[in-house]
Amino acid sequence: MATTSQSFPRLPADARKSGAATSRPGVEIAPLARAQSVLDLVGNTPLLEIKRLTPGLIPAGVRIFAKLEGFNPGGSVKDRPAKNMLETGIAEGKLKPGKVILESTSGNTGIALAMLGVALGYPVELVMASNVSRERKKIIEAFGAKIHYSDPQEGSDGAILMCREMLEKNPERYFKPDQYNNEANSLAHFNTTGPEIWRQTRGEITHFIAAIGTGGTVMGTGRFLKTKNRNVQVIAVEPDDPMHGLEGLKHMASSIVPGIYHENQLDDKIPVSTEDAYEMVYRLAETEGLLVGQSSGAAMVAAIKVANSIRAGTIVTVFCDFGDKYLSTNLWIGWQEWRLKRKK
Repeated sequence: MATTSQSFPRLPADARKSGAATSRPGVEIAPLARAQSVLDLVGNTPLLEIKRLTPGLIPAGVRIFAKLEGFNPGGSVKDRPAKNMLETGIAEGKLKPGKVILESTSGNTGIALAMLGVALGYPVELVMASNVSRERKKIIEAFGAKIHYSDPQEGSDGAILMCREMLEKNPERYFKPDQYNNEANSLAHFNTTGPEIWRQTRGEITHFIAAIGTGGTVMGTGRFLKTKNRNVQVIAVEPDDPMHGLEGLKHMASSIVPGIYHENQLDDKIPVSTEDAYEMVYRLAETEGLLVGQSSGAAMVAAIKVANSIRAGTIVTVFCDFGDKYLSTNLWIGWQEWRLKRKK
């Protein structure tokens, strides 16, 4: 259902009557609410139209929106599956007092589990490649979780294998959410991310685009959107090379493929280079005032590519996190060099 409508986002009539706050006319802001736990703060993230970057880059009849997952309490999209996997584990009796939460991660899922482990009262141990960003390591440590470091040359796959070995040696000690194979991961997005996007676009979405790490976001959100409109195109984004610099993303052909990732359910998959993703991060900061991570840059590159393949439509992509977790990485070294070149 392609559209050029400018009708959303808008404030519902009942919210206008109740005096809900808005930052400017015509922009819907949810009223403040009390929460009983940090778990209650997961989800309901804002959807932002990307407007300053896109003039001249995409057709006039196409709109691009980004779901800003950095507004989750743990700072990323991974809060959603982490919460659902832990709550499902508790409900099924697999996560119970005395157990330690154990998971392999590239960083964001680890942060989410460390945060939610505190809230639920469970200790957390994480396995991650030793070359993940310094900021992610410090955040995890601040929550009191224990980190086991795997070989940096083996990336996320090395962390997966090391985590499996730890679990096999002491299965009674650990509860492993297993984000790569646990359907509660993609179900978190089916139950929350998908409905939020459908509601926020008033059902006008025509294309959904998400970068793939575990595959949970694109699979779960995509499946929900297809139940609402089977014509919605669901598109995955991956690095174009096995030796990429897009932390958290998987090049599927050269990686351990997650059990929850089903490529036959996708309408398309777009490869993006590390260089293009990095440059898009810099451009988003310069034009939109958005400091995002490299996976968000990759998603935006793909969104612009899709936009130029259609005449009209509403594209929604996911900005998985903000860029403050990468200020010590090559991403931001490149940003400084890019700014210097722009000044010359």
